[in-house]
Amino acid sequence: MGRRGEPGVVMRMERDAGGRPENAEPGHGGPAGDDENLMLRFCAGEVAAFDRLFERHGDCVYRYLVRRCTDRAVADDLFQDVWLKLVRARHSYCPAAGRFVTWLFRIAHNCVVDHYRHRGREQRCLETDGEAVASAPDPGGRNPETVADLNQRMERLLVLVERLPAVQREAFLLRHEAGLSVAEIAGVTGVGVETAKSRLRYAMNSLRAGLRDPGETA
Repeated sequence: MGRRGEPGVVMRMERDAGGRPENAEPGHGGPAGDDENLMLRFCAGEVAAFDRLFERHGDCVYRYLVRRCTDRAVADDLFQDVWLKLVRARHSYCPAAGRFVTWLFRIAHNCVVDHYRHRGREQRCLETDGEAVASAPDPGGRNPETVADLNQRMERLLVLVERLPAVQREAFLLRHEAGLSVAEIAGVTGVGVETAKSRLRYAMNSLRAGLRDPGETA
């Protein structure tokens, strides 16, 4: 069930790091309420509704796990755990409590935390996904020079994200991979809204500074 990230996500990360306000609402998933309706249909026994949710959010969840873990094999295992836990917890799902994607990434967050707690290791975040970058197709048919420059900038951003403190890195990934609002990030990670906002602000400031000064990643 392993999935790879695509260059479009990293380009959005670079674009957003370059100047998007942290309070702006990112687009994600389908129309408002669509995910919630699909989940309710799955709870009622419609397997096809689960398939739609998996197709819509599977890549995003996998990228989140890969960039939070130092081992792709661990990310693969956690990816399966997330969806198994979703299936097992489906009858406790309550759309009135918030968006489906918030509930989904709370499960993903808890899977990562539980894994490292069980392993007795300090949580480490983000694998620099050089393999995915190197194997990415030519985005949009650009010429080789443009593609090389884009790949270089993507790699630089991945390095910058990797160097963020763990709590800032997770806030950034939940914002720009999962498309969660600041309030939803706070709910997923179990902190106050102001703390989540501060983590995101510090992360964005660090990334903007690094993108302005390539020497910082050398």
